[in-house]
Amino acid sequence: MAEPLQSDDLFGFLHVDLNSFFASVEQELHPEYRNRPLGVTATMADTGTLIAASYEAKALKIRTGTKVAEARQLCPDIVLVSSDHSVYAKFSHNITKAVERICPVAHNPSIDEMVCQLMGRERQPPNARRIALDIKQAIKDDVGSTLRCSIGMAPNRYLAKIASDMQKPDGLIGLLPSQLPRALAHLELRDLPGVGARTEARLNAKGITTMPQLLALDRAGMHKLMDSVWGDRMYHWLRGHDTGDDGAPVPSEIQKSLGHSHVLAPEHRTPEGAWAVAHKLLHKAAMRLRMEHFYTASLAVTIKYSLSRDQARSLGDCHPERSEGPAPAPAQARVRKHTSGITQTGWGMEARFQPAQDTLSLLAALQGCWKQAPNGPEHQKPFFVGVTMTKLIPEAEYQAGLFEEPGNRNQLSHTMDKLNLKYGHSTLHFAGMLPARDSAPTRIAFTQIPVQYGNDWM
Repeated sequence: MAEPLQSDDLFGFLHVDLNSFFASVEQELHPEYRNRPLGVTATMADTGTLIAASYEAKALKIRTGTKVAEARQLCPDIVLVSSDHSVYAKFSHNITKAVERICPVAHNPSIDEMVCQLMGRERQPPNARRIALDIKQAIKDDVGSTLRCSIGMAPNRYLAKIASDMQKPDGLIGLLPSQLPRALAHLELRDLPGVGARTEARLNAKGITTMPQLLALDRAGMHKLMDSVWGDRMYHWLRGHDTGDDGAPVPSEIQKSLGHSHVLAPEHRTPEGAWAVAHKLLHKAAMRLRMEHFYTASLAVTIKYSLSRDQARSLGDCHPERSEGPAPAPAQARVRKHTSGITQTGWGMEARFQPAQDTLSLLAALQGCWKQAPNGPEHQKPFFVGVTMTKLIPEAEYQAGLFEEPGNRNQLSHTMDKLNLKYGHSTLHFAGMLPARDSAPTRIAFTQIPVQYGNDWM
């Protein structure tokens, strides 16, 4: 017999999570791909990895992160599609519009997630359920029939996110205050947002290996376990309490970095090809810097090189690596295993300079770093390039130097921006990026919200 609802048994938030988003978009655009195993990859090579898999592919144990070669082994007939992030960005915005036709979107945590805050009678379970069902229908009607979503309903955002992951695809789960926290007891620790492999290992080391053990802790115990206010927040969130931030991530005070990285296509895996791609990455990053109204005083360059077995053996033992961030300053070469399976070594360098935002000044910093890149036999096959700008300064806080020459560099950059915004981001550019003009297309991480600048997305 179901328990009677309490008067305060209300939902506060809906979390909309698109299922296999990139793969579903491809199946929507290409009816011939529907009901077939499909994988989306950024690099159409055996060493590339899938950034999305359709549910038909997932049934064959092909998932996000599966290598292209492995996916082909598991399913020789799998449809492999090169990612088109500008299309995914457009679909994301259209889906947000469809959701807002039913209920205002309060927050977009990522490209495939929307959060709605419920008000007044909307919080009553029957009404919240009707809103959730209407959202599902609006997405199908306004955007496409293949685009399914799972929706979680809960008293706070943290629990709504958890609920949206509890039933996929096309799920609808609600967590009422009267059901908490026991309704979470069957979950794994890793099912909690914010609990990754490292946090789980730390909890295990402290004797917490199951959800019932975690839920048995009081507030003081949770604080001690996490060794921070995060423990207090999680204690309240898991019980459906309103902490004022409703499970929202704590925002940083200011954006700290801006940049782009790219796994090189096979035809660009040469020193010359890597430079052309790095040039294009800088072109895109510099344009974003101006669009987002920042100056930068630091630029970091990262290059990763693939190694033969003999080269790897001569340089040292392999160690796993998952980070794609900027490499540290030049140091003794180390051999690692990239997530794609490539045995690799890396190099990186940071340049610091007077704050700038024009492309020519930033290109000079990039060239200065590039001249310092190693050129030994183990550094002839670059496969990854990253360009990151740090020490960002908002335009409102920028102070020009007393004797700074006005010049025309900023004016030139802004003129280029106007033309590129109107006709496409690669319409007008410096000659150095010409060999890679159509390479390094926009990549959108799931945690990045796409922004449209002119006709293109970044």
